[in-house]
Amino acid sequence: MAHVQHTEDDRVERLARRRAGAKMRWCVHALVYLCVNAGLALIAWQTGRAWAAYPMAGWSLGLALHGVAVWLLGPAASLRERLVETEVRRLREREARR
Repeated sequence: MAHVQHTEDDRVERLARRRAGAKMRWCVHALVYLCVNAGLALIAWQTGRAWAAYPMAGWSLGLALHGVAVWLLGPAASLRERLVETEVRRLREREARR
């Protein structure tokens, strides 16, 4: 039984690391967004044109969708994990019957 618990602990740690990594990648994405768009806004301000709003709007949508996937739908990854475990179990049962 201890082996099963160890395996479960490993699975939980892998999932936690994956989720933490996804959140860190979103934070890096947000930081790059802020820096690049601040630079674009500065250039646009110096030229007297508001063109920087267009790339900012598009990138904002991408950052928002990335955030939804990481922060709101991330816990849904457990559904994916359960589906993968079910398929693994079915495949192992099929192999055992051969």
